[in-house]
Amino acid sequence: QVQVVESGGGLVQPGGSLRLSCAASGRTSSNYGMGWFRQAPGKEREFVAAISWSGARTSYADSVKGRFTVSRESANNTAYLQMNSLKPEDTAVYYCNAGGVLYGGTWSAGASWGQGTQVIVSS
Repeated sequence: QVQVVESGGGLVQPGGSLRLSCAASGRTSSNYGMGWFRQAPGKEREFVAAISWSGARTSYADSVKGRFTVSRESANNTAYLQMNSLKPEDTAVYYCNAGGVLYGGTWSAGASWGQGTQVIVSS
């Protein structure tokens, strides 16, 4: 089983930036993709971004394309989500998902989820 822990959330003004981190531990392997999801109050959890095990392929939700960048450091089993030009509608709890597969631009979620990190975009 892989455990994942997110960090880096917080309060930021509209137009600002944050970088989220996701550290994986346990039965880790570099041969798995990592994804990011978010859930706003009263809404379903939604896909945000994902990166393949090699880091060569990425996928983004239309709502974050051009503003968010997903990356990973396989050597230390860590994924990142750089969020720029943040908007109030980006306010949500952000979750990391490990163990999934990114194929054909579609992310198939893995079994490992973190506890989430809160992002609030407000002036």
